[in-house]
Amino acid sequence: MRIRSLGVIDDAVVELSPGFTAVTGETGAGKTMVVTSLGLLLGGRADPALVRIGAKNAVVEGRISVPPGGSAVLRAEEAGAELEDGTLLISRTVSAEGRSRAHLGGRSVPVGVLAELADELVAVHGQTDQQGLLKQSRQRQALDRYAGDAVTGPLTKYAEAYRRLRAVAVELDEITTRARERAQEADMLRYGLDEIAGVEPRPGEDVELAAEAERLGHAEALASAATVAHAALAGNPEDPEGIDAATLVAGAQRALEAVRSHDSELASLTDRIGEIGILLGDVAGELAGYADDLDADPLRLAAVEERRAALNALTRKYGADITAVLAYAEQGASRLTELDGDDERIDELTAERDALRGELGGLAQALTDARTEAAERFAAAVTAELASLAMPHARVSFEIRQTEDSEGVEVGGRAVAYGPSGVDEVELLLAPHPGAPPRPIAKGASGGELSRVMLAVEVVFAGTDPVPTYLFDEVDAGVGGKAAVEIGRRLAKLAKTAQVVVVTHLPQVAAFADRQLLVEKTNDGSVTRSGVKVLEGEDRVRELSRMLAGQEDSETARAHAEELLATARADG
Repeated sequence: MRIRSLGVIDDAVVELSPGFTAVTGETGAGKTMVVTSLGLLLGGRADPALVRIGAKNAVVEGRISVPPGGSAVLRAEEAGAELEDGTLLISRTVSAEGRSRAHLGGRSVPVGVLAELADELVAVHGQTDQQGLLKQSRQRQALDRYAGDAVTGPLTKYAEAYRRLRAVAVELDEITTRARERAQEADMLRYGLDEIAGVEPRPGEDVELAAEAERLGHAEALASAATVAHAALAGNPEDPEGIDAATLVAGAQRALEAVRSHDSELASLTDRIGEIGILLGDVAGELAGYADDLDADPLRLAAVEERRAALNALTRKYGADITAVLAYAEQGASRLTELDGDDERIDELTAERDALRGELGGLAQALTDARTEAAERFAAAVTAELASLAMPHARVSFEIRQTEDSEGVEVGGRAVAYGPSGVDEVELLLAPHPGAPPRPIAKGASGGELSRVMLAVEVVFAGTDPVPTYLFDEVDAGVGGKAAVEIGRRLAKLAKTAQVVVVTHLPQVAAFADRQLLVEKTNDGSVTRSGVKVLEGEDRVRELSRMLAGQEDSETARAHAEELLATARADG
């Protein structure tokens, strides 16, 4: 991992080896920046305050080995990332203004993609994670995670039924609480549909009647114009000497017929004049028929106007034209059917709600049974681990309880409150010594005991749901003496099956590490490339002496440091 301009770190490279790596250094030297850097690589929140003063941005780059065929590989490939020999290159840039960019396998990706990879790749634990373990919701999640498929199966079915029940309840509540508004809507629709049905409009009827009213209102003028036009085309019987268009055209055709055989162009013109004569005759005949058929009918005109008034009354209320009015009627009838079916729908939803509540109760019982069985195994495994962490008399247990609620679901003959994860309230209890009553770990554990409980929980998880890397940030806070030695020994055991990185201030823990990294500042208060180094031989003894006594050259401290290293090697 390369870290640039992050906190006190100017530019440093951190190489984390397989097995157990301890990161040590003076207070304020930047040890925690190792944890912060890895958190950024795995989608953690980007805080612009982390950017080193005077720098434009902070950059963390890492190369992480990923298990072949795992979901992390699949998710990375979905995001377009390229893997190199089973390793994944990740980078995260945080600007001083707060902007953040992420790259995965050479491709720019949303930060959320990095967070999705984190669950399978690294388990990060620090002081804030201890506080998280105090929350009952986190304790339930921890138990469910340990139980595995025994809880996952019924929990998936439960969650699906829960979502459906919520949807049914919302719809049922909407129908019942809006009954008055829906009844008013139904009355308005029914009135409008009755009004439209009473008129019985036809599609396009308003357009047809408008044209007919226009014609009837100007019948005399239309008839007179048609008569005059007919006379101009075909002649007026009362004026035999008058010249009409048909006679003139016929004369023109006769004049050309006599000579058409002498010129093909003239013959063509003669034929066209003949066509004009035929067209004039047709038009004149239609004008005569139009004039004869057209009759001013005041009664019909009154009937048309009355019908138009009825249609206009509909278009003022229900649509721009009759087509829109008919569309409104069709939609309104469908909506009215829906509204009139509310009572039937209420009955259906009520029956479905009751069935879902019964189903939910059965699934909740299955969840409780699975959690109870897993809780016994989980508590026994954690208790056994605590014995290896210098808490031989401590006992861990789970309390799984439900809260009675008359509006809840029935489980075991009782109506109990329920939520998206079931009906169980899960609480982790600790009895630190014989005779002590089991109490919630938030109240029954000291800081050092809480650290060991959390470590024990993680070790138990490692056997059931392993991840490749575990990162602990001073989880040994508040611990010393023999307990610290036991924590170091347990971390070393965990490191036999996974990579373990521990930021620690305890020499008893650091001595058990396969590799020890020292983070130290330069004279100007920054950590540079040379400020993170691997300690070996005499250098490691000196650092452990400093951690023990604050003095690198103390003979007593050196002897103790060498003894710690010897003890750790003997255990290994």
